[in-house]
Amino acid sequence: MTRDRPVIAIYPGSFDPLTKGHEDVVRRSLCVADQVIIAIASSATQVKESFFSVDERLEVIKEVFLSEERVKCLIFQGLLVDFARETGAQFVIRGLRAVSDFEYEFQMAQMNRELWDGFETIFLTPDQSYSFLSASLVREIAILGGDVSNFVSDPVLKKIKEALG
Repeated sequence: MTRDRPVIAIYPGSFDPLTKGHEDVVRRSLCVADQVIIAIASSATQVKESFFSVDERLEVIKEVFLSEERVKCLIFQGLLVDFARETGAQFVIRGLRAVSDFEYEFQMAQMNRELWDGFETIFLTPDQSYSFLSASLVREIAILGGDVSNFVSDPVLKKIKEALG
């Protein structure tokens, strides 16, 4: 099979902060895509207090994936399908940690396909050692003074320590 253009995937989220689980999903995505765009949502769809600004998240994610030329990081707002059209992405990657994630993600996948026929979603699971991990839990543990060094890469850990003073 020959392709006339590279396969581009979008991995959207808040990534506040980026966890090792997120990183694992990005790296797994590179098995099915030529390029993965980590798309940081600048407008939250769920009410939660931000730990880092969108620009800080962009900066640290770029640092984490500095050596991986097939990973690009961008900020977006609005509908994901519109962003996908703008970037030439063919599908979205969503990480599933547990069965409880599936219902919401499946509903979003169907809605995205309704908004743009043919826009597909690929569900990936992280390594089982990260299946319990969420950015919300990492934020909470860090704010309460716990050690999050096993859950985030060094650049993210450094940024967390700076933020907490």
